Amino acid sequence: MKPLHSTLLAATMLAVAWSTPAMAEGKADRAKKAIAVAEAKISAADTAGADTLLAVDQAKAKQALADAREDLSAGRKEEAIETANHAAMIADANLGQAQRMKAEHTAARVEAAKTDAAIAQAQASEATQQAAAQQVAAANERAANAEQAAQAAQQEAMAARASAQAAMEQKAAVETTVTTQNTGRVAARKVVRTRVVKKPAHSTRVTGPVATTTTTVTQRVN
Repeated sequence: MKPLHSTLLAATMLAVAWSTPAMAEGKADRAKKAIAVAEAKISAADTAGADTLLAVDQAKAKQALADAREDLSAGRKEEAIETANHAAMIADANLGQAQRMKAEHTAARVEAAKTDAAIAQAQASEATQQAAAQQVAAANERAANAEQAAQAAQQEAMAARASAQAAMEQKAAVETTVTTQNTGRVAARKVVRTRVVKKPAHSTRVTGPVATTTTTVTQRVN
């Protein structure tokens, strides 16, 4: 029984001796992997803008990563794993926060762009309305001017007609000659003819010259 007991004890001690380096080597690998994960997450957060938007928190993550590397170099593998995981956690939070902030900033820019577009559209519509109003005002002014010109032309036409009418009336004035013939009677001469045979004397009427009076009357045709 003693040789069997001794053999088991030796095997156990050998297993412990073999497992100790393996366990130690496993912790170092886990520390390295944790550090690599933390590095990747910090880099992703920087790409998302955390180094600018969350400079203080991102600096904490980078400091934790540096501490984890120092722990691993000093052989403090457990501490290195824990510190690297803490750095990764900070970087994760910074990454999510930076993404939310960028999304909000993008949404705000989109909203501002929409507002600017609406304002520009309203201004364009107002400008169009003003231009239309100006065109209407110009058209009304042209119409008023045309109406005044038409009235002036009508007045000129009326004046021309009146002038023509007056000229026609002047030309239509006729001179009417009224001739009045007065037949005057001239005292008759008594002619006494002496003949052998005596006859009673008689009077002879002689028509004298005709007196003509000309009267000129000017008549206007209405």
